[in-house]
Amino acid sequence: MNIYLREMKAHRTGLIWWCVGMVGLVASGMAKYDAYQGAGVSIEELFATVPKGVMVIFGMTGFDLTKASGFYGVLFLYIALMAAIHAALLGSHLISKEERDRTSEFLYAKPVSRSSALTSKLLAGLTMVVILNIATLLSSFYFVDFFGKGESITADILILMAGLFLLQLIFFTIGTVAAGVVRRPKAAPSIATSFVYLALLVSYLVNMNENLDFLKYLSPFKYFDAAILMADGRLDPVYVALSVVIVVLAVFGTYRFYSARDLTV
Repeated sequence: MNIYLREMKAHRTGLIWWCVGMVGLVASGMAKYDAYQGAGVSIEELFATVPKGVMVIFGMTGFDLTKASGFYGVLFLYIALMAAIHAALLGSHLISKEERDRTSEFLYAKPVSRSSALTSKLLAGLTMVVILNIATLLSSFYFVDFFGKGESITADILILMAGLFLLQLIFFTIGTVAAGVVRRPKAAPSIATSFVYLALLVSYLVNMNENLDFLKYLSPFKYFDAAILMADGRLDPVYVALSVVIVVLAVFGTYRFYSARDLTV
């Protein structure tokens, strides 16, 4: 069995559960919107009781919460967080798995170079990132349409999913380079997810204080702010370019550090 198929098989069950979890998140989030509407509760009045600071921190401003599109925009932050955590963990596990499980001799026994093995791992990871993104896309189409009672936001969802894909790639490659650099394989996933939480914290700080707006370039979550994407109807070219640069540098770093290190057998 080649390395690509081996990685796909090894992560198959986990990927299925992540997809189920993502579908459940979208379904429960939009069901909550429908419950508010069905109970005759004014969503705007309900959220008016929430402190403004909390609304700002969690990116709940800039949306018309009486519409399914606005409610989905708020939900997108949680979708993005879940996808980012998955991507970071996936990247770090793919690279550190053999050392962690003391099965590095598997790679040494293969008649392929270290770089070729790494390429197969990265392609497997990319495939799984795409699968989770597609699961999110399809479930978003279905549940927003189902609970939104015909409100069409197809274009908005497509833009958000494009941004989500870039976000996933950023944290996936951060996970791979972290695993390539760190000498303790079991520490790689924790380090990778720490970058996710740090980026989320920075986005909260930027939301809270306009004077910290310059920090937005340090948080990929700010690159794909749902309110801005849905209002503009497009991705910001600057953030797209910055995302590509981060991914390319991280991939280069992964090859550089992983190929140069001695794997623990």
